[in-house]
Amino acid sequence: MNPEQFFIALKEKNIYLSEEQRIQFKKYFETLINWNKKINLTAITNEKEVYLKHFYDSITPSFYFNFNDNNIHICDVGAGAGFPSIPLKICFPQLNVTIVDSLKKRIGFLENLIDELQLKNVNLYHNRAEEFGQNKVHRENYDVVMARAVARMSVLSELCLPLVKRNGIFIALKGSRMAEELNDANHAINILGGHVKSIETLTLPKENSERSIIFISKQKNSPKKYPRKAGTPNKNPIS
Repeated sequence: MNPEQFFIALKEKNIYLSEEQRIQFKKYFETLINWNKKINLTAITNEKEVYLKHFYDSITPSFYFNFNDNNIHICDVGAGAGFPSIPLKICFPQLNVTIVDSLKKRIGFLENLIDELQLKNVNLYHNRAEEFGQNKVHRENYDVVMARAVARMSVLSELCLPLVKRNGIFIALKGSRMAEELNDANHAINILGGHVKSIETLTLPKENSERSIIFISKQKNSPKKYPRKAGTPNKNPIS
């Protein structure tokens, strides 16, 4: 998917990008490739693949969820090189975005990227998700919490649901093994106050690889003991 095909594909989903937004995606790609020579941000470096597997893939939740609300504050857990929150921010500039990542070098890249793209209302935090979720300033404070390719659903639910405010939504971007992961995570989701609202499946254009997007509504507050201390959710998922 070259840039022009990317813009056309978004237009088919009623996402119309200005020239400024198109330039922002171009700068995003260039900055990603330049920094990737210094630190490991992505194994995908071909322009067509970046536009498809990173940019387009990151935007797919907006096909099913309205990000146009001026008051939405999203938190991207383990964003890495900014996926999915930065492509969404470019498409929906009014979004308030908070990104938390455990690696300082990635935060350094994101600081530079935000400056290059001149993005406003993007806050970066160098922190473990477990510690971030126990911080009273951030706990149960976000309308939407998102994660892409971070961990299995049983682990991801513990890292993300405590950050979602009541009546908010947790959006997990997953691949073709979603059903198995979700089956293992159902108990954790329930304990943490969540309820699976919907599951959307799609195939990426051009290559037809399967993607799943899980939407989990937050119906009650998460127990205070979650998330547990750093490393515990991954070693001993809620079961």
